[in-house]
Amino acid sequence: MNPWQSALRQLEAAARVASAKGGSASGGKELKGVIARLRIPERTIEVQFPVEMDNGTTRLFHGYRVQHSNARGPYKGGIRFHPNVEMDEVRALAFWMTMKCAVAGIPFGGAKGGVTVDPKTLSAGELERLSRAYVRALGANIGPHVDVPAPDVNTNGQIMGWMLDEYRRANPKSIILNSKRSQEWRAAFTGKPIAMGGSAGREQATGYGGMVVLREVLHAMGEKLGIPKRGATVVIQGFGNVGYWAARAAADAGFRVVGLSDSRGGIVTRAPSSKLQAPSLNPALVLDCKKEKGLVAGCYCIGTVCDATPRGQRVSNEQLLTTPCDVLIPAALEGVITGPIVKNIRAKIILELANGPTTPEGEVILRKRGIPVVPDVLANSGGVTTSYFEWLQNVRGEQWSEEVVLAKLARLLRKQAREVLALAQRKRCTLRDAAFALALDRWATSMRV
Repeated sequence: MNPWQSALRQLEAAARVASAKGGSASGGKELKGVIARLRIPERTIEVQFPVEMDNGTTRLFHGYRVQHSNARGPYKGGIRFHPNVEMDEVRALAFWMTMKCAVAGIPFGGAKGGVTVDPKTLSAGELERLSRAYVRALGANIGPHVDVPAPDVNTNGQIMGWMLDEYRRANPKSIILNSKRSQEWRAAFTGKPIAMGGSAGREQATGYGGMVVLREVLHAMGEKLGIPKRGATVVIQGFGNVGYWAARAAADAGFRVVGLSDSRGGIVTRAPSSKLQAPSLNPALVLDCKKEKGLVAGCYCIGTVCDATPRGQRVSNEQLLTTPCDVLIPAALEGVITGPIVKNIRAKIILELANGPTTPEGEVILRKRGIPVVPDVLANSGGVTTSYFEWLQNVRGEQWSEEVVLAKLARLLRKQAREVLALAQRKRCTLRDAAFALALDRWATSMRV
């Protein structure tokens, strides 16, 4: 099942919960109208654009942008560079972003974009030209009050900086005319360098926010699941920006990080004897090992977490997913927790920091096994929430400290996590169904305004 089909199945399940829970979206006609609008993105964009390569040749690249809904505010969503980017994946990611913004309670709608490319095969110059060409191809479809992109898989603050600069170059008249708010154009992209209007705290927001949500969930159900209050074990699949900061936040909160992986494999720690606890990995030292061999195109580590094998035993990504632990955190790509994998998972709870990592079939088996899933639309909403904070700072001409940003983020995420937990308990449904049902209620309210 492709990601878009998985997303639609999740929507159907949430609709059943929403219709049964007596909320503002429970009216039959109104709920049907909401579902009908969410099933079809408002706009899908496919672009093909040329990029000059270092050897003087010109190469054509295929890009996408799906603008799913702007009923609650401007479209908002990341841009990913990956060889497997295609339309159904981007549709699903845009839909999940629509739901995520509603769950987080922020005034954005959902969008997503990407380019079909392996960016690690490009030079720094080629990567910059690709980034700029993609922005030119999207043209007037992006902007501070239209559609606000951000980093996603294989993109980062540097790439957002290039894209924002290209947006500025392409729109000099509109930017100059906006004299009352001369810096508002910076709100066209989020996740950019602080010197270009980025927000303090944005880099760590998704991973840090995920741990805020996890602690709230464990406060409610950790004892029932048999998860200790201190020293609980965590395994993280994916060691990019999100995975690294999740590992950092987990270690800071007293969890033991016993497994990490990236696209080339993983490492797990083993106890020297059955009477001893497995030692915790140090996320900062593992990242240093990845960086020792340098960077590709100035953005991507040549090394891998496997270079830290003196601190752990090397395993495949599949083996990592089935490593015994209290908390399993998929933090890479969608569709990794499938039916065959789920049968061998030995975690007590799953925290989705990737978008769509659990397939519908996988979640059915997890539910039967009594393993709850903290869904992506709640668990990783710290990223888009802090993007909203960045956008707000740009629009208002303000600059908040990291302490202020993270404090605002933690308060908001705790509130939303408690609402989802309360609804799930009241209706005896999964956390995902509760989160989606909450989003449908908020979406129905937006449609009436």
